[in-house]
Amino acid sequence: MDSTTLSEEARTESARRQRTRARLLDAAFDVFAEQGVRAASVETIAEAAGFTRGAFYSNFSSKEELFFALMDREKTMRLEQLNTGVAQYLTPLVGEQGSDLGDDEVIQTITRILELQSDDRRWWLVQAEFQLMALRDHTIAADYLRYHDEFFADLTEIVVEALSSARRRFTIDPAEAVRLIAELCAQGEARAVLADDQRTFQERLSESVPAILLALTERI
Repeated sequence: MDSTTLSEEARTESARRQRTRARLLDAAFDVFAEQGVRAASVETIAEAAGFTRGAFYSNFSSKEELFFALMDREKTMRLEQLNTGVAQYLTPLVGEQGSDLGDDEVIQTITRILELQSDDRRWWLVQAEFQLMALRDHTIAADYLRYHDEFFADLTEIVVEALSSARRRFTIDPAEAVRLIAELCAQGEARAVLADDQRTFQERLSESVPAILLALTERI
């Protein structure tokens, strides 16, 4: 068997493995949302994905590892949506070199960028439960904190660069400002779940985030 054949077989196996992992992640999301993270079993997740328990453990060492993979997928998706919004709505306004925007333009642009963010209330419910598990279990707490620190570091970099292109900057530490806004969003989603608020995620964010961002920034 020549090297070309081996390489093709390796690519085929890699693609198959990626599809298997994706199906397990999708199934886990549904099962976690329906049954809860702690109550959901590996067997139930594997069955929902159409695989055996063995297939699960060929891809993930534990239910917790699978959840972190879910979190990483969610992080990647939301950052990509944010970058897409900046490229689609902010960059055409300020140009490659950047330019000053008025407050009304900032609010309008932020609102349009937020419209691209995914709206799945189940994610906030599942994530809140996993956070509680991390608070109770120090064996997963460190990884949970690491995920959030990495996410906020990436998020802060994008937001600071976007603000700079609009000739604005935070009046407090940028990382703390971004965390503050994100925590307010998370609290808002928790309240929306509790109150059965039927407005979309984007509608709720647009009521608060643009004003908060303006309050925490100044023109350069």
